[in-house]
Amino acid sequence: MPLSRHRRISTGLAASTAATLAAIAALPLTVVAAPAPADAAAAREAASWLAGEVTDGALPGPFGGPDWGLTIDAVIALSATGVASSTRQTATAQVAAHVRSYNSYDDWGIEGFTDGGATAKLLYAAAAAGADPTDFGGFDLRAEALSLVAGADAGHQRGRITSRTTADSGPDASNTFDQSFTVLGLARSGDVPQDTVDFLVRQQCAAGGFRLYPDTGDGPSPSCDEQADATLDVDSTAMAVQALLAAADEGAAGAADVADRGVDWLVAQQHADGSFGGSGPTTGANSNSTGLAGQALAAAGRHAEAARAAGALSALQLTTSHGGEAAADAGAIAYNAEGLTAAVESGIDDVSRDQWRRATAQALLGLAQVPLGRIGLDLTPPSPGPTPTGTASPTGTASPTPTGSPTPTAPASPTPGASATTTAPGPSATASVTAAPTETPTTPGTGGLPKTGAAITTYVLIALLMVGGGSLLLLLSRRRAT
Repeated sequence: MPLSRHRRISTGLAASTAATLAAIAALPLTVVAAPAPADAAAAREAASWLAGEVTDGALPGPFGGPDWGLTIDAVIALSATGVASSTRQTATAQVAAHVRSYNSYDDWGIEGFTDGGATAKLLYAAAAAGADPTDFGGFDLRAEALSLVAGADAGHQRGRITSRTTADSGPDASNTFDQSFTVLGLARSGDVPQDTVDFLVRQQCAAGGFRLYPDTGDGPSPSCDEQADATLDVDSTAMAVQALLAAADEGAAGAADVADRGVDWLVAQQHADGSFGGSGPTTGANSNSTGLAGQALAAAGRHAEAARAAGALSALQLTTSHGGEAAADAGAIAYNAEGLTAAVESGIDDVSRDQWRRATAQALLGLAQVPLGRIGLDLTPPSPGPTPTGTASPTGTASPTPTGSPTPTAPASPTPGASATTTAPGPSATASVTAAPTETPTTPGTGGLPKTGAAITTYVLIALLMVGGGSLLLLLSRRRAT
């Protein structure tokens, strides 16, 4: 064979090998394994129960009327499991039709306010549900979120998601949940600015955990370590870890190492039975903290610890055989052991049902074990069976919870990003839940549990690399012999 042909083949193989290496480098940094079959089934049962609580595309709040924050949590949960795709699509469409009901105070006659955390959560939810985040109900949520990120003139607050406030709206109360949804939403809809990642990183203390609030009584503190009394929070850490892993997959500098330290801190907080507790009033073991932490552990590849968390969640789930007076609500997950015992003995009454909805929406994520950064991307067909028709009955009045800022896990409102439980700043107004947006989600069946084992693409690429490299070495050795 002429030497020039050797060169051409060698050059081609070298280019192929380089391309293979580039493809491997572009793969996600963490491969997520599938949960145990029993946990996956439990996640689908929980999602089916939650879908059955949806009426006219919305979940009701504790005071009646649609709760858009809680409805978004349901959309995320259904997207993660692939259950009840038609219910998910309807709920997504209704959220799109009520963007301003969730991220502003317009329904209460207070104009000019935009909630940064609610906008970020809407951005993420739209992407996870397969809708277009740049045209969601007519709003470009990505552009809105970017416009609310503090710029270079904000000093140590640069990169923070903020709310556009007015004299009537009160001060900005954005927190680590908001920042995590910002990073997740931007990563899922395009490039994620390094400034937003860096601000989230500064919410981590040296111990590895993240604080919930960047603000103190004296104003915003530059970092977690510079706040002497910073309280490290399991829920905030779990959210931040998942956001940073998603940012790392997009090439954000330093995100992976910070996420690793956060995961190590989470592992140290896990109770002997696999459960987790939050901070403040939610210090005791609860399904919300356990669901988020278990999801984060799975996202980071800590599968043994994630499986233990799933076991603790399964122990709080109602079943037809062990549900007692609440057997008709099989699939629902209690907030804690006391709530489960009360339901088995007396059933789920109207007062406690709101807590069950919020607990189930967040807890099932620890059973499904699909990372927030992957929901809607790892697609599998939805499970067979009829779509729940829903039993709840929203009254049609607006929820008295205008803000979308996530709050710490709490028995009354434990869901990340659910509406706060404060009273509305203005008069209550009615809000229809029947109007459809101008567009509908574009990806039916979005969601699904991760496929079993590591992604085969990685192994194929590695094999190609080995074959290509070996062939190149063989040809080069023949060239030298010639």
